[in-house]
Amino acid sequence: MSGDEAVWVQQAIGGGEIKHPPTLASVTDERALGRSGFTLASDAFRHGGELDPCFTAIEEDAVAPPLEWTAPPPGAQELVLVAEDVDTGHVHWTVWGLPPQKGKLLEGEVPPRTGKNSHGNSEWLQPDPPLGEEHRYVFQLFALDLPLTLMPGATHEELVRNIAGHVTAAAVLTARFEGHEVEELDMEDLGDDD
Repeated sequence: MSGDEAVWVQQAIGGGEIKHPPTLASVTDERALGRSGFTLASDAFRHGGELDPCFTAIEEDAVAPPLEWTAPPPGAQELVLVAEDVDTGHVHWTVWGLPPQKGKLLEGEVPPRTGKNSHGNSEWLQPDPPLGEEHRYVFQLFALDLPLTLMPGATHEELVRNIAGHVTAAAVLTARFEGHEVEELDMEDLGDDD
């Protein structure tokens, strides 16, 4: 990433050093960002805000957070979502086959088509940074000028190859999360009601 590229990508994700550039940096440029008012939001966190532990490895039954977006520019054929940790480069979620219109994914909803995350499975990879380390998770939504023909389970690399040069608009939403200790429930702490 050149200096100019680094600045707009940094601004898009909310500042700070980027150790591992997100997909955004390799498939489009600054002109696509927020084109025609295209935005991505969540009821669960604000841009740059903290991710609730219920979406992370802290919780046993953690699911992906809810997301919603505005309508993409006219001519979009499909929407693609990529979630990545820009501090490790881990891919947490790849989703495609989303209709090119205003829409949302509910908390824990199974999307139409998903690809492999960094652990090699096709589900939400729960954030699990080391204890005391804060990582940034960047959700990127791309409007494409063609429908994808990728099979479910495709890799992030295959997805990037297929969308590069076809992004007409992009929207970004960043969440932060710091590694916590998982608290074990101590039966003695529950007390005795007898």
